[in-house]
Amino acid sequence: MTIRAAVPADADGLAEVHVRTWQSAYRGLLPQDYLDGLSVADRAGQWREWLGRMAPPRAVLVLEPGVSGFITVGAGDADGAGHVYALYVLPERQGRGGGRALMAAGLDALRAAGFTAATLYVLDTNVAARRFYEAAGWWADGGTLVDESRGFPITEIRYRREL
Repeated sequence: MTIRAAVPADADGLAEVHVRTWQSAYRGLLPQDYLDGLSVADRAGQWREWLGRMAPPRAVLVLEPGVSGFITVGAGDADGAGHVYALYVLPERQGRGGGRALMAAGLDALRAAGFTAATLYVLDTNVAARRFYEAAGWWADGGTLVDESRGFPITEIRYRREL
């Protein structure tokens, strides 16, 4: 299993993983019309923009072969902790250790940037993701947020772990 830093040429692959994983993982958890309306082409444009302006400590790491998963890490919002912004693996590649490998690489990147703790937010109803994080040593620290930027509320729970 190979993990490497993302490059601008990965934008289409990152978008494919991002959209397909949202459509799979959030089925029944987010409005279906929203999930059906997600566009790989639109998301690829966003990824090109994000990758073009990304600077340390922000990093995107890609799981190969191709782009079969990714993790995005950087500075956080809670008392100087690093943050895991996103971790996604294509549905057909899940359960093979890629998510664990990406998480390990992302946490290594945060450690290398000088962080001693990390946070992430997870959809409160995403039981599978919460189990994954808890098995990896994360715990709900009591923080929450409600994101209404998509036109409907998404309630997320903050998880934390020491590095």
